[in-house]
Amino acid sequence: MDEGTLRGLATLAAFVAFVGVIWWAWSGRQRRKFEQAARMPLEEDHDKNEDK
Repeated sequence: MDEGTLRGLATLAAFVAFVGVIWWAWSGRQRRKFEQAARMPLEEDHDKNEDK
């Protein structure tokens, strides 16, 4: 294989990985976890309030 073919395969592998990450992030299974993580900064920290 020449250098151009290897670069093409590396580009293809990077694109497939990118699409896989996008697919994972937008899948329905992850929605609940991401919504919970998005609310974390807005929720009160009950442990800190009890120490006061």
